[in-house]
Amino acid sequence: MATIAISSCSEDTTDLGNSLTYGVDQFVIKSDTFDIETRSIVADSVLSRSNYSYLGRMKDPETGSYVTADYTTQLAILEDDDYFVPRDVLLSLDEDGNPASDSCFMNIVINSYMGDSLAAMKLNMRELGKPITEDRLYYTNFNPAKAGYIREDGIFEKKIYSITDLTDSDSLRALKKKGAYFNSIRIPLNDPYTDKDGVTYKNYGSYIMRKYYDHPEYFKNSQTFTEKVCPGFYFQTTDGLGVMAEVLRTQLEVNMHFKVDTNVVVSAPQMFNGTEEVLQTSHFVSDMDNIKRLASDETCTYLKTPEGIFTEVTLPVEAIKQGHENDTIASARIVFRRMNDRFELSDEVLEEPANLLMIERDSLYSFFEGRSLPNNKTSYLATYNKDKNSYTFNNISGLINHMYARRGKEENWNKAVLVPVQVTRAAATSTTTAATVATVSNELKMTSVRLVGGKQNQHAPVRISVVYNQNK
Repeated sequence: MATIAISSCSEDTTDLGNSLTYGVDQFVIKSDTFDIETRSIVADSVLSRSNYSYLGRMKDPETGSYVTADYTTQLAILEDDDYFVPRDVLLSLDEDGNPASDSCFMNIVINSYMGDSLAAMKLNMRELGKPITEDRLYYTNFNPAKAGYIREDGIFEKKIYSITDLTDSDSLRALKKKGAYFNSIRIPLNDPYTDKDGVTYKNYGSYIMRKYYDHPEYFKNSQTFTEKVCPGFYFQTTDGLGVMAEVLRTQLEVNMHFKVDTNVVVSAPQMFNGTEEVLQTSHFVSDMDNIKRLASDETCTYLKTPEGIFTEVTLPVEAIKQGHENDTIASARIVFRRMNDRFELSDEVLEEPANLLMIERDSLYSFFEGRSLPNNKTSYLATYNKDKNSYTFNNISGLINHMYARRGKEENWNKAVLVPVQVTRAAATSTTTAATVATVSNELKMTSVRLVGGKQNQHAPVRISVVYNQNK
């Protein structure tokens, strides 16, 4: 019995995996590499759907052209919320006893910026005459002024500003440096305001208050508010150079005072925010001729925003599958390496895109229009690795199989595109160990990177490394 026990406890595990599968399921692992072709392609505009809006003007050191950003925004309303205090406790009244705002401001809250925070810039704030409707899609070449959305006799405020306000106290500057307080551009709206019906109010805030007390049904939700009260605003860069601001939100501030009881009077603002929950459009102007000239460089490929230079990738699908039609592709890995910047100021002015999306060539627009998310079959995400100066797509085997299944059916059946994107992630929960991707949209801030590749590539070729599970 002792002899049997000892002989049955062999530590040889070389055949352990095979002993758990049938003979027909056993396979051999093989690998191979294939060269791939890349080139730069130009998109004159991208979908204007983002978590942020953009405002300012900068010179692109790579093209020598100026990039100008404007934006429009509507204001959001929470459904059935009480935006102002009851009429009988309101103390902010005009000479006729009507509700009247003490003061009113528009605040452009800055999330981040690139360039010189002390650069003197100038903008025009214009009132929209009608809502920009949500029944169509808007790209970054959409110009609301040329499209006839501006109310010519409406609000027209001019503002000179810089991102850093030199009048800030030292303590406030310290808070802003820590990220505890945002920089903002503050535009007063305290002149008399006349609405489209010819009624004049003390200021724009008074108009908002009167509409609320006279027609509370107009404040039921964002749609009714936009249609009946405030179609939105357009912020247009008109002068200045050297800074591009990423706008977190646009905030209408209506100040008032009211009594809490017979002895207490409170002064407080009511805020109406323009955020991603309502329609916003960003408009960019740049020199497309210079962009096309840059994209024609065949010694590399470009990824550039917001102008829209992407890298097209032609995958050698048939070569990968040849002789392996019945095998499983376990992984297909591509590394896109960054080249050193050619222009002296590029590194100082332009960041590399943080996130890249790889999608089928024919899905370049439909992916974003449909609010799609990467599915690791026909679309994949990669992040920039600063230590290795590269973007890595670890396994696009699903895309290879998908392309092979539809080979020859469309002109671009074996082509994919690399697109810089903004990514927001939902926080991890009790059922998930990591944050999940919530939204993916076109990157709209100024970024640029040169990748190894192109028809006249002088470096090691871009390759895809494939691992097969080959059936015995």
